[in-house]
Amino acid sequence: MTVRKNQAALTTDEKRRFVDAVLELKHSGRYDAFVTTHNAFILGDTDHGERTGHRSPSFLPWHRRFLLEFERALQEVDASVALPYWDWTADRSQRSSLWAPDFLGGTGRSLDGQVMDGPFATRAGKWQITVRVDGRTFLRRSLGTAVRELPTRAEVESVLNMPTYDMAPWNSASDGFRNHLEGWRGVNLHNRVHVWVGGAHGDRGVPERPGVLAAPRLRRQAVGRVAAAAPRFRLSAGGRDPGRGRPGRDDEAVERHPARRSARPHPALHLRHRLSARRPAGQASAVRHSGWPQPWAFFAMDSPAA
Repeated sequence: MTVRKNQAALTTDEKRRFVDAVLELKHSGRYDAFVTTHNAFILGDTDHGERTGHRSPSFLPWHRRFLLEFERALQEVDASVALPYWDWTADRSQRSSLWAPDFLGGTGRSLDGQVMDGPFATRAGKWQITVRVDGRTFLRRSLGTAVRELPTRAEVESVLNMPTYDMAPWNSASDGFRNHLEGWRGVNLHNRVHVWVGGAHGDRGVPERPGVLAAPRLRRQAVGRVAAAAPRFRLSAGGRDPGRGRPGRDDEAVERHPARRSARPHPALHLRHRLSARRPAGQASAVRHSGWPQPWAFFAMDSPAA
């Protein structure tokens, strides 16, 4: 069994193993495949489209599944590796251990945002951006530039205390927990962290970034934690969702949605589009969390751009 730990509590050896596993996935091309998959969904998930991974009630379960598959890929390289998480309500500065040269590396230089230190810097020779939105082939960051403050614990609690999981129109205009967590409304948790990291992390067509699959799935890891707590939420009956049928299940990555009988779940919960990488049938997840915070773990593994 592996333990998902706060990145601040990782030993030197655990950091090295994690970084080496990410670099090996990059070298083999599997990392880029995860980036390509996520990009396809984020660009296709518009307010008036199907909205499978973003802007919909399935935002949490879809990302939980995505992280499970990414973690399993890392463990095929090194079985001891687990996704760490980043508690951005505590580690809130550019000097946090997450951005140290022995882990993800720091912010980018002022000239062009290029990250110059750490194992994912271009000059280290092991991380070239190949899935990208422009001609730049280097990892970029601009920590704390576009937005100065990361979400606070009080802001996280204010979102956790919302009684309704999601409601019509089931997109970025919706009120409720999911959309405030995703960051299209209110205090803006998830999206604000992307913008705080900046550089490649702030691009909509997200290129490969170990701060994204490595710091951000360091962000997204909270998705799994929050999804597990989802049964306390309800769907709003204030609007009728056009979806039909009961919530679907996609292995253990999709939680059965606690919808009221008077409200139908969003069709995206069926997750008709599944990740191409599937684990063998019946294989259980053998992971537990250490000191799991709340939705700040939401950022458990974004990595440098691919």
